[in-house]
Order: sequence, then structure tokens, then C-alpha cells
Amino acid sequence: MLTAATAASGAGALLAHGPWGTGSGPGWWVLLIPLFWILVIGFAVFAVRRTWFRGRRQENLLGAEGVLRERYARGEVDETEFRQRLEVLRSPPSK
Repeated sequence: MLTAATAASGAGALLAHGPWGTGSGPGWWVLLIPLFWILVIGFAVFAVRRTWFRGRRQENLLGAEGVLRERYARGEVDETEFRQRLEVLRSPPSK
């Protein structure tokens, strides 16, 4: 049975401790803020490294002919120089 004393002590406990309980300490949620920042920094490092290594890998996959094609497309070499260099690259190596 709910008495006035029981109701008053319940209301007093709510006022004294708030709706979060008895205030037993910081709790596990204190770990969430550092965990959040660790995840954010880790994702940033992952994204930067992935982008940088992807660019390096594409350069390696292009090879000499790919680099020559890019230079021709940018206008760094003209058509005659492009064809001469491409012929040299495609010729068998001399012994």
C-alpha cells in the first residue's frame, strides 16, 4: 500500500539524485567520447592512406606507355615525338 511517507521518500529521492539514479559514478558512457574520436581519426587515416596508395598503384599499373599517353594528352609531347617514343618502348630490348 502506498502511504504518504513512501510517496514523499520516492519524490525526495528523485529530487536528490535526479532521474538518472543514485549517481554511482561516471559509468561506461565516459568511454564513448574517446572511442568516438579514435574511430573518427582512424577512419581519416584509413581514407587518406587508401587514396594515396590507390594513386600510386595506378601509376605503377600504367607503365611507360601509359605515362607517355598521359603526357601526349596533356600536350607535353607532340605527335611525332609520341610515335617515336612509343616505337622505342614497343621494340624488343637490344642485347
